[in-house]
Amino acid sequence: MQQKIIALPKLDNLAPTMESTALKLMEEAGELAQAIGKFRGLSGEEVQVDAAAVQAAITRELLDVAQTAVSLMFVLEEQYGIDIQQALEEHLAKLRAKGYLKY
Repeated sequence: MQQKIIALPKLDNLAPTMESTALKLMEEAGELAQAIGKFRGLSGEEVQVDAAAVQAAITRELLDVAQTAVSLMFVLEEQYGIDIQQALEEHLAKLRAKGYLKY
């Protein structure tokens, strides 16, 4: 199984809640969708942006989504006692059961 492992930090100087972080996650996902739409010309506008610049914007927005998702994991662990490692193992088992992973 091919993997991409990215470690993202817990952010400082924030007091996130589950709700505020979930809303931020949706905001960041919207910005990612907007960047992809711009790249694909889905806004109806003629694409006049350099493809490399748009791809860089997509990458930045994707990392913002990932950082916010990781922040929500920290919230779930610290405020709700969720065992993210156990949840990850269950998630991988689900993916294997659905045939998405072959190991």
